Amino acid sequence: MKTETLKTLDVKSVAGYLAGLLFGLGVAISGMTDPARVLGFLDIAGAWDPTLMFVLGGAVVTNFIGYRLVFKRTAPIYGEAFQLPTRQDLDARLIGGSALFGIGWGLSGYCPGPAIASIGGLSAPLAAMLVAMVAGWFLARAIPARS
Repeated sequence: MKTETLKTLDVKSVAGYLAGLLFGLGVAISGMTDPARVLGFLDIAGAWDPTLMFVLGGAVVTNFIGYRLVFKRTAPIYGEAFQLPTRQDLDARLIGGSALFGIGWGLSGYCPGPAIASIGGLSAPLAAMLVAMVAGWFLARAIPARS
């Protein structure tokens, strides 16, 4: 039993590593680790760079197909149950957090995934964004949710 659990953990770790590697390669190849490119995409009123539309389109198509295939299963391959959010209401905490996320993305050109994928080329703006992101995580945990 113990050996089987260790094997499952090993396989889950390898699968997680490969998924993270694939994600990191995807955001690096697509240019999402270049904040100037992302800011150009977000600047729809200025010198708009529409090339990241292909990345968004690819992500939507991949997720559309992938979710349909995955949820044909009753459980994940290496887990006991899918862990999906159950809340469907909007509250000030969610809206505030979403607004801060968008403002941070618009100011820095990084969202969390590409920021972490860019750690190898750490710069002062990226370090500032990562510090702000981690501070936001702790702040979100420190503020009690109303139920």
